[in-house]
Amino acid sequence: MKPWIKRTLIGAFGATVLLGGLSACSHHRHGGWGAHMSDAERAEMRTRMVERASSKLDLDATQKAKLSVLADTLAAQRKAMLAGGDPRAEFKAVIAGTQFDRSRAQSLLEAKTSAVREGSPAVINAMAEFYDSLKPEQQQKVREFLDSRGPRHGWRG
Repeated sequence: MKPWIKRTLIGAFGATVLLGGLSACSHHRHGGWGAHMSDAERAEMRTRMVERASSKLDLDATQKAKLSVLADTLAAQRKAMLAGGDPRAEFKAVIAGTQFDRSRAQSLLEAKTSAVREGSPAVINAMAEFYDSLKPEQQQKVREFLDSRGPRHGWRG
């Protein structure tokens, strides 16, 4: 394969991966769920989701508290991922010039990776605390719920 074709394909692949990673991490969709919600609206939505999950799983007060901690931890992780501004605008700045801004793209990637690296232990611990507090039949309901969602509600790649 000719070097220029190889470089073009690698560059296109890299840009695709970067854009996909930024859009996946940002959870920001124009007009989509949560795209224009305020922090208060997100907190209200989180409370409703905790209430709904609590009723479907028949959670006791301790389990419900652990689910609330998990929801708050996930919200904090989302906020950390979005720190620094709008991911779409950030990526547009990377491709604004006549050449791809490699250093800016690398710093964007490092910032998002750092946010994931730093926040993941808290998310994992909160999830583990909640899941481990569930009774076996409640855990089964969670697994069945995930199975019923199927691939159509997963990543849209």
